[in-house]
Amino acid sequence: MIPTGSHSSQARSGSLAGVAPDSEGHGDISVGVAGSGDSSASATRITPGNALRPGDIALEVRTGLVKPSEDAAEYALRLGDDALILAQRLGHWISRAPELEEDVALGNIALDQLGHARSFLSYAGGAWEKSEDELAYFRREHEFRSAHLFEQPNGDFAVTIARQFVVSYYQFELYRRLTQSTDATLAAISAKAVKEVDYHRDHSAQWILRLAQGTEESRRRITHGLRLIWPYVEELFVDDELTSRLAEAGTAVEPSSLRADFDRLTGAVFAEAELEVPNVPAAPGGGRRGKHSEHLGYILAEMQVLAREHPGASW
Repeated sequence: MIPTGSHSSQARSGSLAGVAPDSEGHGDISVGVAGSGDSSASATRITPGNALRPGDIALEVRTGLVKPSEDAAEYALRLGDDALILAQRLGHWISRAPELEEDVALGNIALDQLGHARSFLSYAGGAWEKSEDELAYFRREHEFRSAHLFEQPNGDFAVTIARQFVVSYYQFELYRRLTQSTDATLAAISAKAVKEVDYHRDHSAQWILRLAQGTEESRRRITHGLRLIWPYVEELFVDDELTSRLAEAGTAVEPSSLRADFDRLTGAVFAEAELEVPNVPAAPGGGRRGKHSEHLGYILAEMQVLAREHPGASW
């Protein structure tokens, strides 16, 4: 993908490539996290035994070895858009995080999410003869299928952690189930992604505890951050005709089937942190249908400007 944006381009151009997430700084808190295996797995390097890369998928698509159905492509587009928009949001923290370790950690999480996006979009594009770059940089706002949660503003550090907490626990359950998909490509992408998201999940849980059990001010901020983010949780677990068809075929999982484990595992972190699950009304949602908040347009304007100004350019 062509790197774009003044701060997100740092992550995309590889300035953090090869920097592994630091397991020393906050590595001993794992509330609600049942390890999936290699918790150090990262998209910044090829994980042994899980070396499926976006380029491999693109090659298989170009040579006709794999071709998703329209339904599978639309589903992969949703997952790819979620990860792409989150990567763009997280990239903004590079050089802005409250400590150097978090510059590295959030940068690596952004890179992992970008890797997921590239894989899902490369696969989705096979249904429409489009590349990952075409899908990322030349679609309009209403053509994106990301849920509203992923486009929410970073806010302060606590708001970003609250968003990341929800995202990582949701994605872990989703990818864990998708490893059993009857679609071999979706299963392979998910098998690699779930190892990376396990790290994201541990990272966010540690910060929830650290902020909730720190100072009065840090507790106030994480409580406020969770209340801002929680209205967007419901949309992640809404079933529709597409997911029902795919779940029946064994290709995907019904989003609603993930909710019980999500509530149980996030609830364990809340209990340890002595926080209440926010009791707030659900936001309307609509991202899966291309109906977005005012925030997505600004993200796309920054992310797409270079590719649109210089079509066909390569890095």
